[in-house]
Amino acid sequence: MFRKLRIVILLFILATVAVGAWRSNARATDWKNSIHVTLYPIAADNSPVTRRTVAQIRAEDFAPLGEWMQEQVQHHGHSLLKPLAINLAPPLDALPPPFPTGGSALAIGWWSLQLRWWAWLHDSAPGPKAQIRLFVLYHDPALSPRLDHSLGLRKGMIGVIKVFADRNEHQRNMVIVAHELLHTLGASDKYDLSTNQPLYPDGYAEPGRQPRHPQRFAEIMAGRIPLGEDHAEIPEHLFRAVIGPATATEIGLAPAR
Repeated sequence: MFRKLRIVILLFILATVAVGAWRSNARATDWKNSIHVTLYPIAADNSPVTRRTVAQIRAEDFAPLGEWMQEQVQHHGHSLLKPLAINLAPPLDALPPPFPTGGSALAIGWWSLQLRWWAWLHDSAPGPKAQIRLFVLYHDPALSPRLDHSLGLRKGMIGVIKVFADRNEHQRNMVIVAHELLHTLGASDKYDLSTNQPLYPDGYAEPGRQPRHPQRFAEIMAGRIPLGEDHAEIPEHLFRAVIGPATATEIGLAPAR
């Protein structure tokens, strides 16, 4: 009897969490109110460069993210003046559980649960309760010249974002942050996972442009500006990226096509 009661209570808790997550995502993508986003800077290594960069981060460093999102939301016909209410948390001295690269679906599912538990344990930032939590992991480029993929999860609306601890890379870092933020709202990748090349047409900001290449902008969920059939580059700043029609539909900015 006691075992059955425990199972019922567990199922009730899981159902409550699932319904809460669905409601939170639905509210976030109706574009009627500001979405509360909290960013947590984390030094991902022990480099003095990384530690210094994280210590010097200020809320205004992320202002372009809010300005860009406002521009994109208005471009798609919404009048919301402040789509993102961005809050910067104090630096965290803890790392999220590592993604199980090459793991089974079961291992990835278990990791997702661990990540949400870890995020809950470290969700102590002052200010309004966040709908989206973005954990931004800074790396010294001298130690990590190439970074693994970042992740944005719709379930739990959590992002684990890997960027360079280099002020010269700050604008490109914002492109990655925006990309993962949109994942938490339901946007899908629009690039070839094996080549990183944008997929035509949904991964192109201007699919009808003639000639097709070079493109002038990146579709944010493709992450690169297509300059040729097999050549694309990460934009040097966020304002060279746009939310295309397919992405706008996925996150509720545009009606289904």
